[in-house]
Amino acid sequence: MKRHWKVGDLAQLTGLTVRTLRFYNQIGLFSPSGQTESGHRLYDESDLAQLQQILSLKEMGLSLEEIKSALSGEQISPLEIVNLQMTRLKEQIKLQQKLLEQLQHVSKQLQGKTALSVEDFTRLLQAMKKNQEKLVIERRTGWERHLDLLGDFLAANKEAKIKEDKT
Repeated sequence: MKRHWKVGDLAQLTGLTVRTLRFYNQIGLFSPSGQTESGHRLYDESDLAQLQQILSLKEMGLSLEEIKSALSGEQISPLEIVNLQMTRLKEQIKLQQKLLEQLQHVSKQLQGKTALSVEDFTRLLQAMKKNQEKLVIERRTGWERHLDLLGDFLAANKEAKIKEDKT
């Protein structure tokens, strides 16, 4: 039996907001594969696979327009997307490993009461800068999600107020 999810259920399942899913539908990036008789959007397992591709490409820094273009032209297969994600993750691990190595080196120098050279400071600062840039991007994404949630909350309150005023 094929499973189906309404937009709210899909949002809860994926951690996205209903607002985001509706926006993706509005711009033609991600549409439900079905509808209930009352007009509610229904998503199935193939939709989940497509959403995973979208989120993977978004995480890699592609704009929504670029993602739409890539997926509509079927230029990128699901396997290629997974491989791209693995490559990106390996790069992040290398950055973290480099930072760890620099911190260990500095720690060893400081424990031995050895003065740090300009090169030691430079390498450490470069490793920290690359790591910091990653954190800034992650924080921005987090704030975008919070703003989406706030928008959903305000829209729901507005709808409730309108219904209340009509009664």
